[in-house]
Amino acid sequence: MDLGLDNKVALVLGAGGGLGSAIARSLSAEGASVAVADIDGAAASATVEAIRAAGGTATALTWDIADIASVDARVSAVEKELGPVDIFVAITGGPPPGGVAGQSAETWRKFFDSMVVSVFAITDRVLPGMRERKWGRIITSTSSGVVAPIPNLGLSNALRATLVGWSKTLAAEVGRDGVTSNIVLPGRVATKRITFLDEKKAEREGRPVADVVNESTGSIPLGRYGDPQEYGDTVAFLASTRSSYITGSVIRVDGGYIPSI
Repeated sequence: MDLGLDNKVALVLGAGGGLGSAIARSLSAEGASVAVADIDGAAASATVEAIRAAGGTATALTWDIADIASVDARVSAVEKELGPVDIFVAITGGPPPGGVAGQSAETWRKFFDSMVVSVFAITDRVLPGMRERKWGRIITSTSSGVVAPIPNLGLSNALRATLVGWSKTLAAEVGRDGVTSNIVLPGRVATKRITFLDEKKAEREGRPVADVVNESTGSIPLGRYGDPQEYGDTVAFLASTRSSYITGSVIRVDGGYIPSI
C-alpha cells in the first residue's frame, strides 16, 4: 500500500529512542523527510544515522520542549532544512511515578508545561501552514492511563488526559482544512520506559523483575509486550493520505491490554 508520504516533512518529538525513534523510522521508510527532535542530542543523532543508513532523509535537533520560548526558532530551523512541516508527532517524556495527592503546585506546573503546553505551542506554530496547504496531520502519543488510569502514575494520568480533550476539540476546528488530529495510546510496548516502570514496581513490592514482567505479559491477550516498530507503523498509517477520514479518534496499540471498551 502506498501511504502517500513521499515529499512530506515530519517533525517527531522524543525521537531519540523507544517509540519516537520507531515512529521516525517508520515515517522515513514510507518516504517522509523527518526532523528528529529529542532532549538528548546524541540519541537524536543515532536515530538520524539509522534513517540515513536505510536511505532516508533526516535531521537531528537537540530540543528541550519545556523551553516554550524556543519553539519558533526550532520549527524555523526544520523549515529551512527540510521544508514546511506536514506531520507533527508529539511524544513527551513521562513524569516520575507517584500519586496525585500531595503533589506541589510547582510540580504540576513543571510537567504541565513540558508535557502539555509544549504540544499546544508547537502545534500552533505548524498549524497555519498546514491549513494553508489544505493538508496536515497532528498525532499525539499519550498513555493507556487516559482511558484506564494506571496506579502510581497519577501525574501522567491527569496531564495526558488534557491532551485527549484538546486533540478532539482541535479535530473539529481544522477538519475542513484537510488537517486531522488523533491520539495514539501505547499499551505495554517494550521500551526503556516500560523497563523502568517494571523495575520500580518490583522494587516497591520486593519481587524479582522477571515476576513483574511475567505478570504483566500475562494480562495482555496477545501474551507479550509490543514491538516499538508495530507502534511506529500504526502512526505512519495515521500520518498517511490513506487515513484521511480518521480524525478526532483515540487509537489503541495495546495487544488488547486496556480493559475498558
